[in-house]
Amino acid sequence: MIQRKTTKQIHIGDVAIGGDAPISVQSMTNTDTRDVIATVTQIKGLTEAGCELIRVAVPDMESAAAIRLIREQITIPLIADIHFDSRLAVASLEHGAQAIRINPGNLGGLDKLARVVDAAKMHQTSIRVGVNSGSIEKDLLKKFGYPSPEDTRSLIESAMTNVSALEKMGFFDIKISIKSSDTLTTIAGYRELSRRTDYPLHIGVTEAGGLIPGTVKSSVALGILLFDGIGDTFRISLTRDPVEEIRVGFELLRSLRIRERGPEMISCPTCGRTRIDLFPMAEEIEKILQTMHSNLKVAVMGCVVNGPGEAREADIGIAGGHGTGIIFKKGVVFKKLPEEELLSTFLEELKKMDAEMLELAGAG
Repeated sequence: MIQRKTTKQIHIGDVAIGGDAPISVQSMTNTDTRDVIATVTQIKGLTEAGCELIRVAVPDMESAAAIRLIREQITIPLIADIHFDSRLAVASLEHGAQAIRINPGNLGGLDKLARVVDAAKMHQTSIRVGVNSGSIEKDLLKKFGYPSPEDTRSLIESAMTNVSALEKMGFFDIKISIKSSDTLTTIAGYRELSRRTDYPLHIGVTEAGGLIPGTVKSSVALGILLFDGIGDTFRISLTRDPVEEIRVGFELLRSLRIRERGPEMISCPTCGRTRIDLFPMAEEIEKILQTMHSNLKVAVMGCVVNGPGEAREADIGIAGGHGTGIIFKKGVVFKKLPEEELLSTFLEELKKMDAEMLELAGAG
């Protein structure tokens, strides 16, 4: 049983972070923030997939100004990601950012940091102190060396020094991240940080890679930390469509039985008995499931001989054969159909079951 560490609770818009709040899944847009239409379109797609917090890059004043227009058209809290320029942080807050991510040590001094803190207080927003292995202050690198699994002091001290600077300015609506691209350094660093502070933690592996390596590295590091009870919000960083980050994030939470969002899909890896092109079928079904909210258990199997039996506990499933296939419920055949009708009929039946389960849950 996972015993989650209790941390201080802060809020980003209407989403609580830390304390007894659910661990939230977030992402970051990869559009040009100045392109409001493209950015809003991407955020809406992410919201449909379950994204609960969204971060946008703010490299210039035009991007900061776009935040107001973006916020008017989305329904999840918006975070501004700032590097080096304190003026961009202040402008982002003035244009409606509900939180900012900064590395206080690279904003150009305490006077500039103070202006950012004053703006955050005025607009009642939180600040993430975000430190990466590649952005640690030179004096700390000289003293402690580059962070490694054996010694993460440079990461920890960078974060805690910057947190201390905010506290001295009377600011406490803080969450912290100390990301590394190395899995073991990430685990060791967050374990030590969790011992040092009760602020909520944003966990993640930075620059994790493409779909396969990024998913593996992030799932290993974040899975271990979440099992240890560490982490209040996270992003799976992938060189990919950010919707994939949300899909991986919720599957990670489901695998640890921390949170479940929508149906669970089980599918066979295929073998020599498979006589249907199962991979695109499974992908299409998985995309549809991302938009559903009931707790259906769905099976996608490649063999009509063994599929229903192997997925007996599924609420509904599909299994392909040679030119034909079946839809089954609880391991029992429901319909047998030609291959060309199989997927469309299954999706129609799946949507009906999802609506029925949600209706029953509401009535209960």
